[in-house]
Amino acid sequence: MATRSEPLARTQARSRRLPRRARRSRLGPVLKHVVLILACIVILFPLAWVFLLSIKSLPDAYTNRIWPHHFDFSHYAEALSGIDTLRQNFTNSIIVTASTMLITTVVAILAGYALVHLRTPGRKLMLGIFVASMFVPTRVTGLVSIYQIQNDLGLINSTWGLILPYQTLALAVSVFIMRGVFETIPKELPESARIDGASSGTILLRIMLPLVRNGVIVVLITNFIAAWGEWLLANALTNDQDKRTFPVVIAGAFGGMGQWQWPNIAAVYIVGIMPGLVLFALTQRWYMKGLQEGALKG
Repeated sequence: MATRSEPLARTQARSRRLPRRARRSRLGPVLKHVVLILACIVILFPLAWVFLLSIKSLPDAYTNRIWPHHFDFSHYAEALSGIDTLRQNFTNSIIVTASTMLITTVVAILAGYALVHLRTPGRKLMLGIFVASMFVPTRVTGLVSIYQIQNDLGLINSTWGLILPYQTLALAVSVFIMRGVFETIPKELPESARIDGASSGTILLRIMLPLVRNGVIVVLITNFIAAWGEWLLANALTNDQDKRTFPVVIAGAFGGMGQWQWPNIAAVYIVGIMPGLVLFALTQRWYMKGLQEGALKG
């Protein structure tokens, strides 16, 4: 009897455990969604607060109310006209950022392809240098050297001169990302195309690029974030107001506008972050796919 009762007791114990496991399996996704919602609130609340501040009337700006009592959208026009060179500075940021994105992405694609699918001498040494450079705050430690190089090249106080240090400092991360993306492609694919007579350029343009387009989106967005919000180099390498980029002018706006113009400053910030938000909103699907397909591999 004892031997017969033991299996029965085990079956009853398992049946009691099943509801607990079912509850845990249901509770897990709920907790994940709660954490994600809280994270979104923490991230989005400051943006929402700045936007609401930009459309508040001046009396509302003195109060502690988050929601405006009177809406005033005129601060955007006042902010854009309050600084004479602001539109030029915005154009400078677009030129420097777009050029940095284009040059760095092209070089990163070529380097990532060569490091993975071509016989590149010193490949491990080059990769080690790239990885080591990512752990050094080059913008701070190399600021004097960058200034001297720019001065020798005659690029001080030049908007176009910012492109060279911007794309150089963003190159290591971009190459590292593209290397991880190219590693997800089987090496048999370019080898079979090479046997059929295709050149390395044809393989890269016609076979590889369509397969790594999501990784290219990751590199583009990464370079956009790094270049659009860069302040230290733009402030150190330019002197004239009309040569400087948008973040440098925004950082100096506090001293000129005064505390009574907080809605104007908030409006300027909204204008400054809007291109990044729009770009990410349009490309976030490919950006997430690029991360999942190996952009963070390595």
